[in-house]
Amino acid sequence: MTDKAAITFEQIRERAYEIWERNHRPAGFEIEFWLLAERELRAERERKRGAGHEPAGGAGGEGAAS
Repeated sequence: MTDKAAITFEQIRERAYEIWERNHRPAGFEIEFWLLAERELRAERERKRGAGHEPAGGAGGEGAAS
């Protein structure tokens, strides 16, 4: 990962806090929420990266002649 694409500690912290709040602030789930936040942020980055590389017609051959 390049420096521009790196997910920062602050981004993970903010996302983990949002997840914690959405789940009614339970005690004892800090690590789970932190890991979930990292996973969500990485998945979002991958989707954005993948979306930028797809052909204009999209994936799956839509509009292709048979």
